[in-house]
Amino acid sequence: MKSLIFTSGLQGKIELEILNLLNQQKDFLSVMTAGSTRATGDAIQTIIEEKFENILGDLSEDYSAKFARRAMADLAFKDKRGNYYVVDVKTHREETAFNMPNLTSVDRLARFYEDDANFFVVLMVKYSVTETKATVSRVHFFPIEHLAWDCLTIGALGIGQIQIANSRNIIIDAKKTRRAWMLELCDCVLQFYPREIVKIGKRVARFEKVKEFWLAKKDD
Repeated sequence: MKSLIFTSGLQGKIELEILNLLNQQKDFLSVMTAGSTRATGDAIQTIIEEKFENILGDLSEDYSAKFARRAMADLAFKDKRGNYYVVDVKTHREETAFNMPNLTSVDRLARFYEDDANFFVVLMVKYSVTETKATVSRVHFFPIEHLAWDCLTIGALGIGQIQIANSRNIIIDAKKTRRAWMLELCDCVLQFYPREIVKIGKRVARFEKVKEFWLAKKDD
């Protein structure tokens, strides 16, 4: 099912409203929290969770921002067509040299995308901090299938975790279809697992030698 948000220009409007919302906030950082990337990111996420329903307005129904930290979503809503959006809020502090955020499990996304009405959406906020002032330079709001695989990787967490390889390098291809993107995901996973098997084989061999070492020892 097609999303009105991502096919009618509403996506850009949402991005701009979030950017303005965050930049119009009174300074929400202290001297202590301004130095913490995590504390700043959490503060930005809290503001978005509290105000995002207002930004969506009539576009959304059944809005929720009550999810456990390890849940797939930070917030979620339905649109008038019955599409269901789970939104993963990510922040990138531009002063940091490298940032490689996890998005979601390959298996969790594969199951979620069995329903064409489901959308896994990334809301990426890029910001900088001067003293206690956070300034947002860019907001991205897009379904994961618009992220080019050139800027993604799969990490060895659980059965495989989709990650942004470097938050400084976000490549968006809005013309990419979900089918084409998911087929690329499958190709990446099918290349990833054999490499992991080789790594595991080396680890098994390593600890077989460790075991032999300890079997040869006598108890004190």
